[in-house]
Amino acid sequence: MTHVAANCPNCGAPLDFKWPSSIQTVCPYCKSIIIRTDVDLQKVGTVADLPPDNSPIQIATEGIYKNKAFTVAGRIIYEYELGTWNEWHVVQNDGSSAWLSDAQSQYCYTTATTHNDLPPAAAVHVGGHYTWDAIPFTVTAITEADYRGVEGELPFQYWDKTKALFADCMSARGDFATIDYSDDQPVLYRGEMVEFDSLHLKNLRSFEGW
Repeated sequence: MTHVAANCPNCGAPLDFKWPSSIQTVCPYCKSIIIRTDVDLQKVGTVADLPPDNSPIQIATEGIYKNKAFTVAGRIIYEYELGTWNEWHVVQNDGSSAWLSDAQSQYCYTTATTHNDLPPAAAVHVGGHYTWDAIPFTVTAITEADYRGVEGELPFQYWDKTKALFADCMSARGDFATIDYSDDQPVLYRGEMVEFDSLHLKNLRSFEGW
């Protein structure tokens, strides 16, 4: 793990990028959103007050998925008709990024894949069928969400969003996939639903009722 230390360009407080793959972080002192470039750091926005959260997961929570250790580095928060959910950015022990979705006590572990044949948002619909890597998937849900904020370190810039659209898909054998239409080019994330206890999480957040 390589630390990149600097000072917040807004308030001057010490700022530490813990992960070499991180492009964006949030200053813990002034809540400025900071983008890291090859030359310097740039303030691009400020984090609004984050919504109440009942997840036991937090920044620096550690776990294991398929014998690969990971650490929670950051999160994106979304709001939809059933409440809010977290997309936790996790850094695996080989330095690669993955995502742990945490919605209404349901958890899903995914990684980004490279596919150039993803359907446009206007064409996707519940019940649609697609095949990726020889695995047939069916679209099970389309979710429109509002972007609510970010925390910690992310592997890309993600601060100027307002709306997001996701198409969730399942295979007959239980594989999970979601198409993220947040950017101009959609991205496919593949993985599976996971049980909380199977992740062997530690350094969890303590609060009443948990």
